[in-house]
Amino acid sequence: MYKRQETESNTEFGGDTEDFVTEGVISNTYKTDGSSAGQMQVHFIDVGQGDAALIACDGHYMLIDAGNNDKGTTVQSYLMSQGVEKLDYVIGTHPDADHIGGLDVVIYKFDCKKILLPDCTSNTATYRDVLSSMKSKNYTATHPAAGQKFSLGKAQFTITGPVQKYNSTNDNSLSLRLTFMQSSFLFTGDITQNAEPDLIAKNKTLQADVLKIAHHGSKYSTTSAFLSAVSPKYAVISCAEGNSYGFPCARVLNLLRKNHVKTFRTDEQGSIVATSNGQTISWNTPPSTSWKAGESTKQHTTSNR
Repeated sequence: MYKRQETESNTEFGGDTEDFVTEGVISNTYKTDGSSAGQMQVHFIDVGQGDAALIACDGHYMLIDAGNNDKGTTVQSYLMSQGVEKLDYVIGTHPDADHIGGLDVVIYKFDCKKILLPDCTSNTATYRDVLSSMKSKNYTATHPAAGQKFSLGKAQFTITGPVQKYNSTNDNSLSLRLTFMQSSFLFTGDITQNAEPDLIAKNKTLQADVLKIAHHGSKYSTTSAFLSAVSPKYAVISCAEGNSYGFPCARVLNLLRKNHVKTFRTDEQGSIVATSNGQTISWNTPPSTSWKAGESTKQHTTSNR
């Protein structure tokens, strides 16, 4: 699954050695040692045009989204390859199929301790499938509020949004800031420029070392003001190679490049793994250097672009 590259030193990235987030590449990240103390791994799983991320810390696991309807078994296989038997948290950021489509399979196949969903619904077969899978296991979803805190082993995460009700499912995405000692990651689902100012205004801090780029690099997300508020050193974009939506867009890529944000892409690099020891973050592959924007090939609704 991985389109993997390796290096033995951090000089390839030309990083600043005084920064607590290193530029190093670790050589063995196919398998998470979930019981290993003192580290957290974040797997940005390649699910094509969609999102899925596995977080592992101290033998505890959390899944954020599970790709489209045809990616449930892909995510299941990935989790099994990592030795996952139960999930402390399963998060569906919002009801769009490319985020929750595979969650029904995950819920059926794994012991899920807590399921977090935003307080919004969708009249789609995909959303009903998720509810059906929950009902079959007698699970009830929790709708967390902004500011709520949760623990995952020695890691913690805080719900950063939504901070109010929006008309679109994208802007109602659950977003969260994940911290492991001095390292931090921000996940924002598919929020757009409509919701970004509210997150900035309502959260004490959004700063994160790693920003999971919202909405696959859509032109409607990741404004300059939002990127400035997060001030990431790294960014990860999850999208399919040659997708018809034109993700990621040139504006977002140019903004990241202008701000010297090292960027990783599942469309070019496959599944991407970040490992933190609480002080430094290492990656299973060097960042992308192509800065190649996507090309839209057909008309889509605003919520999908």
